[in-house]
Amino acid sequence: MKKIAIIFLTIISLTACQQQKIGFVDNGILINEYQERVDIEARLQTKINAFKKRTDSLRSAFELEIKEAELKARKMSQSAIQKLSQELQQKEQLLSQRVQFEQQQIAQESQSLNDSVINKVKKFVQSYGKSNSYNFILGSNEAGSVLYGEAPSDLTQEILKSLNESYSEN
Repeated sequence: MKKIAIIFLTIISLTACQQQKIGFVDNGILINEYQERVDIEARLQTKINAFKKRTDSLRSAFELEIKEAELKARKMSQSAIQKLSQELQQKEQLLSQRVQFEQQQIAQESQSLNDSVINKVKKFVQSYGKSNSYNFILGSNEAGSVLYGEAPSDLTQEILKSLNESYSEN
C-alpha cells in the first residue's frame, strides 16, 4: 500500500513540476510584415490608383460637359434647359453609382484578402506551436492581451521569418 502511495505521489509531483511552454507574438507586426500581406497591399494600391485615375478622368469629362451645357443653355428655351438639366443629373447619378460600385468591389476584395491572410497566419502559428511543443502561443495587440512577456518568449520575429519563408516557397 505504501508503494502505491509513493508511486502515486511521485507521478503527481512529476506532472505538477512540468512547466508549460508559453510564447507570444505581436499580432500587428506578424500580420503587417507578412510578405503575402505586403504583396496584397501593393496589388490593391495599384487597383486603387487606377480607380482614382478613371474616376478623375470621368469627373473631368463630366465637368467639361456641364460647362458646355451652360454655354448652350444661354441660347435655349426654359423647357430645353430643364430637359438638359435632367439629363445631366441622370449622368451624374450614374457616375456616382459607378464610382460607389467600384469602391465597394475594392473594399470587398480587400476584406476578403485580409481575412484570408489572417486565417493563414493563425493556421501557421498553430502549426508552429504544435511542431515546437508550445502549450500556448498568445497574441499581443494594442488592447493589451499580453501586458508583459520576457523577450525570450517573444516569438514574433521567429514566426514571421518562418512564415515569410513558407510564403516565398510557394
